[in-house]
Amino acid sequence: MQIILLEKVQNLGGLGDAVNVRAGYGRNFLIPKGMAVPATKDNLSKFEAKRAEFEKAADDVIAVAKARADTLVDKKITLAQKAGEEGKLFGSVGTIDIARALSDSGTPVEKQEIRLPEGAIREVGDFDITVHLHTDINVTVKVSVVAE
Repeated sequence: MQIILLEKVQNLGGLGDAVNVRAGYGRNFLIPKGMAVPATKDNLSKFEAKRAEFEKAADDVIAVAKARADTLVDKKITLAQKAGEEGKLFGSVGTIDIARALSDSGTPVEKQEIRLPEGAIREVGDFDITVHLHTDINVTVKVSVVAE
C-alpha cells in the first residue's frame, strides 16, 4: 500500500514522503491516527496545495517539544522506595513513577514519553533515563533511586 506521510514517522520517512507500507500498518495505524493518507492523485494534489500548512504545523510541534526539552535539560529527580539491605527494591520504579515525579517537579511528562530499554528499575542507584518528546528530540534525565 502506498501512502503519503503527513508528519515525520520514525524509521519510515518525513513530511510529504510517498512510501510503501504493509496494508495493515497503513490502514489500521497510520491513516486513523492522521499520520498519512492513501497515495491517490486526488490526495497528492490536496497535499501539495496544503503543504505549507502541514510544514508550519510540524514546525510548531517541534518548537513546543524543544521548549519542553529545555526545561528537562540537567533535570535530576530523586525517588524513595523501600529496599532491602543489598540495594534491591521491594517492587520497581517504572515509567508511571518517573513521569509522576517529573510532572510534580514542574515539567509535565506523559508515561509514554519515558524510555526504559532495560525495563523497570529494580535497584538503588543513579540512572540516566531518556525522555522521548518528538521523533528527533530526546532528553536525558538523571533519576536517583534511594532507599526509604
